[in-house]
Amino acid sequence: MSDPITLADVQDAAARIADGVHRTPVFTSRTLDDRAGRSLFFKAENLQRCGAFKVRGALNAVRQLSAADAARGVVTDSSGNHGQALAWAARARGITATVVMPSDAPAVKRAAVVGYGAHIVLSPPTLEGRAEAVARARAETGATYVPPSQHPHIMAGHGTVALELLEQVPELDALVVPVGGGGLITGCAVTGQSLRPGLRVFAAEPCGANDAARSKAAGRHLPPIDHQTVAGGLLVAMGPLAWPVLRDRVEAVITVTDDEIVAATRLLWERMKLVVEPSGATALAAALQGLPAELKRVGVIISGGNVDLDRLPWS
Repeated sequence: MSDPITLADVQDAAARIADGVHRTPVFTSRTLDDRAGRSLFFKAENLQRCGAFKVRGALNAVRQLSAADAARGVVTDSSGNHGQALAWAARARGITATVVMPSDAPAVKRAAVVGYGAHIVLSPPTLEGRAEAVARARAETGATYVPPSQHPHIMAGHGTVALELLEQVPELDALVVPVGGGGLITGCAVTGQSLRPGLRVFAAEPCGANDAARSKAAGRHLPPIDHQTVAGGLLVAMGPLAWPVLRDRVEAVITVTDDEIVAATRLLWERMKLVVEPSGATALAAALQGLPAELKRVGVIISGGNVDLDRLPWS
C-alpha cells in the first residue's frame, strides 16, 4: 500500500493547526437516518473557518514554510474554497497570496478571496488554462505554489477531519467522503483506517466529473473527460498522490447525478438547517443510494458551505 502520509503526519498537523481552526460539530437527523436505513453522522465542515475543510490543509502548509519561502508569498489555483483558505492562512502569517480562479467562479467565492487579502488572477475555466495562469504568476512573483490537494502537508491537514470525527464518534462502520482532487479522501482514508482497522471508506463523486470512478473501475489513473456538474468544488482532476490511496483503501466510488446532489443539498438545508454547497452535499447523496445494507453507523463528510445565494441550485 502506497500512502503519501501517515497517521503521525495527521496528528502532527492537528497539533500545528489547533489554535487556528474550529473543531467542527457532528450532527444527526432522524429523518435522514430513516431515509438512509442507517445512522448517519455528519461532520459539518461547512461551519469551519472560511466555510470549508480546506483551511486545515492550507494552514498546515503555510505554517511549515521556511522564512525565506514565506517572504516570497504563496500562489495557488482554486474555484474558491482552497483559494479562500490559503488567502486566510497567508494573511494570518503576514505574507502575500495570489489565487488563480476560473472566470466562472461564483462571485461570492471571489469576493471572499479578496476579502481575505489575496490578489486574484482570472483564468479560462479549464484545467489547462488554470495551470498556465499559475505558471505565469509563479514566474512573476517567485511565490511558493500551494496546491489544493496534491501535497503531503495539505493531505495531512485534511486528515484532521477524520481524526476529529473518530474522536467524536468512535464506533463507525464506514466513512463517505466527497472526491475531487483527492486530498480530503486521502487524509480521511489513511487516518480512519489507521485508527480503526476495518473501517470501510467510500468516495462520493458527481457523474459529470467521474475520473475517480473511471480510474477505480479501470485499475489505473485516468484523466478527466468533459467535466460538468453542479458541484463546482469537485470540478478538478483527481491527483496522482491520491490515486494509490483511492485504489488501495477506498472500497468503491459512488457516483451521483446532479439531480441527486441538488436533492441532498436541499435536504440538508430544510431538515438540518445547514447551509451546504452542492459539493458538500455529494457525500449525503451517495449515502442515500449507494451503500451496502450491513453498514449501520456511517460518517458523512459535509465538506463546505460556500453557496452563492444569487445562484441557488434549485432556483
